[in-house]
Amino acid sequence: MQLQFYKYQGTGNDFVLIDNRQQLFPKNNTKLVAFLCDRKFGIGADGLILLENDELSDFKMVYYNSDGNESTMCGNGGRCIVAFAKKLGVIENDTTFNAVDGLHKATITHDLVTLQMIDVDEVKEKEKYVFLDTGSPHHVQIVKDLAKLDVAKEGAKLRYGIYGKEGSNINFVSPVDSNTFQIRTYERGVEDETLSCGTGVTAVALAMHKAKVTEQNHIHINTEGGKLQVTFFENEGKYTDVYLIGAANFVFKGEISC
Repeated sequence: MQLQFYKYQGTGNDFVLIDNRQQLFPKNNTKLVAFLCDRKFGIGADGLILLENDELSDFKMVYYNSDGNESTMCGNGGRCIVAFAKKLGVIENDTTFNAVDGLHKATITHDLVTLQMIDVDEVKEKEKYVFLDTGSPHHVQIVKDLAKLDVAKEGAKLRYGIYGKEGSNINFVSPVDSNTFQIRTYERGVEDETLSCGTGVTAVALAMHKAKVTEQNHIHINTEGGKLQVTFFENEGKYTDVYLIGAANFVFKGEISC
């Protein structure tokens, strides 16, 4: 099978995107997805995303982790598929699309995508960390010497040690100023550190507000792959109108035999 694909990245979080409106891509083929995401034998990516037709919205986003398994919401992937949809002519500058966690609104201006994330009704504060779900589960923990931290090693310990087989994404955070944070993220499914994680960035912003590390509702996040912003409203511990803002860039397109 000759497969046409597009490669996109959002702050270094990279994805293989496929136009699957004709339903030609074989579903639930874990080995095929893992092969396409493999950086040595395939195209190479943190995940694979299918753009499909949807009765409720402009299009549907189906997301797979690089291990080949279909997964929960991916914020950077959501921003990239909006840019992809515009390139295909599916949308213009405003869109509503469907994902595993429901409908998302987004706007795109040049390469800047503003993506509405889900509302978050519960943020759990623990002794050493905060846990919440922003479309994917996230552990948020402030650490010292973030630059020197072995994220792959320490992230795996927490991912499996606290959360078991199902796991959670693990975010390590260092405050920069009153509304800016540096983060590094271990992603389940990738089972390694990634340069950026959109739902993780969103989780860090809300967690830092919940823990009263910041009183701001417009948060700047520095990831290993670039800068993102998160805005939100909070009322009695519930977070609404949550937006993830940042660039999504086309890298290249090609064909691969598989």
